[in-house]
Amino acid sequence: APPRISECLIGDETGSILFTARNEQVDLMKPGATVILRNAKIDMFKGSMRLAVDKWGRVEITEPADIAVNDQNNL
Repeated sequence: APPRISECLIGDETGSILFTARNEQVDLMKPGATVILRNAKIDMFKGSMRLAVDKWGRVEITEPADIAVNDQNNL
């Protein structure tokens, strides 16, 4: 099967950034979901940053958190 890639805006109180979800990660990244990203890294794409989790990291769904996402500081 061809690889699946989807970009989604994620954030916390400090800021927000585009996350590049790959393959099974795409299914986990639902609007409003609270996730834990382990061993995430920054990739540069056309001069802007993207957050990604490769084979050395993990994306985990966790309990909903009451986080006021800071969308004014979009990295």
